[in-house]
Amino acid sequence: MTFENLNLIEPILRALKTEGYTTPTPIQAKSIPLILQKKDLLGCAQTGTGKTAAFSIPILQLLYEKQGSDKGQRKIKALILTPTRELALQIADSIASYGKHTGLKHTVIFGGVPQKKQTDALRAGVDILVATPGRLLDLMAQKYVHLQHLELFVLDEADRMLDMGFVNDVRKVLKVLPEKKQSLFFSATMAPEIMKLADTILVDPAKVEVTPVSSTANTIQQSVYYVKGPDKRKLLLHLLKDEEMESVLVFTRTKRGADRVAKDIASAGVTAEAIHGNKAQNARVRALDNFKSRKTRVLVATDIAARGIDVDDLSHVVNYELPNEPETYVHRIGRTGRAGASGIALSFCGADEVPYLASIQKLISKNVPVIDNHPFPLTAKDFAEAASTVKEQKKQGGRGGRGNWSNKPAGEGRSSSANANRPAGGPRNGGSRTSGNRNRTHQSN
Repeated sequence: MTFENLNLIEPILRALKTEGYTTPTPIQAKSIPLILQKKDLLGCAQTGTGKTAAFSIPILQLLYEKQGSDKGQRKIKALILTPTRELALQIADSIASYGKHTGLKHTVIFGGVPQKKQTDALRAGVDILVATPGRLLDLMAQKYVHLQHLELFVLDEADRMLDMGFVNDVRKVLKVLPEKKQSLFFSATMAPEIMKLADTILVDPAKVEVTPVSSTANTIQQSVYYVKGPDKRKLLLHLLKDEEMESVLVFTRTKRGADRVAKDIASAGVTAEAIHGNKAQNARVRALDNFKSRKTRVLVATDIAARGIDVDDLSHVVNYELPNEPETYVHRIGRTGRAGASGIALSFCGADEVPYLASIQKLISKNVPVIDNHPFPLTAKDFAEAASTVKEQKKQGGRGGRGNWSNKPAGEGRSSSANANRPAGGPRNGGSRTSGNRNRTHQSN
């Protein structure tokens, strides 16, 4: 199938051709016709499969076909709500690319920067507004944003909206939207809470699921290293000696941790920057631009800041600390292996993080191969001490193990041979990249 088969208008097809896109991804091929039929839609696909184009292309076409029916100043006809600044900017860039020949106007609003440029654009009139919840509500309160003429509403990364505490803001926005509108939900995961929210907004929605919910792409080669917390820095620097780790996105749980890890890496002579919510917007944009242009080899990020990071041929993702929510793991490693390319995801797991790993493996329905031929392995004693701590926490009513203590390293009833734990063709010490086509074949999320 090609984009021509989706009955897209010539201005959009011309823009897609300029971008080099000819074949739609499964989520695009299934979603675009339904949206063009003006159906509400609930779309679920793993990250990196092209969800942004799946909703932005048909929105552009629907609005283009209605141009001229309204006289006077442009009014906001489509609102795309997304959790982070980075993702908002990425969506705006996509709209600019796909809609360059349509004559439609769009703007993006988010917090952390002065609002004047954004309010000037709103005063001039826009057809499509991309926004983060906080700045949207702020400018609505100041009467810069008027949504009474809205026809299309998109909630992107709906699961992360709830995880990041935006659900009340989303509900405030929903209260002022016209009752008659077309609503689109897109997400990589669909927790029960998301389904409940969707049921209150979507009207007889079409549902599109192109991959198993919460699955990880087969093009991503996953590995886990059991390592003590204090040794994670040493292990990361050891792995970075491999030049094939040419573009590395490292995840930490906290902003302070991101700064510390970036500083440690830079002190070792490797170019690195941190990106998180406490960074000024211009600093975040600069750090991301440096990473995309390969001026910076390593970008250290928190989960919130990493939302929307879309880097061509990102070779490696490193979970310096495992997330305590398994769905977050899916989103993290989905930054690599995008659009059919191959990628490598490495995770560092301390003894106290084994329950997190068990929850992740349960969610993705696979065991992550263990690499234990590295200089800083955990010992059986380390695991015994951690297991004892978890047992004590359970007695005291604290956080008990969220899963079983499976997939343990050598000394816990497993072979110490790295080859026994490595999938065929897998990396030695997480360093060698698997062979495969890393060329983009279609647009990313």
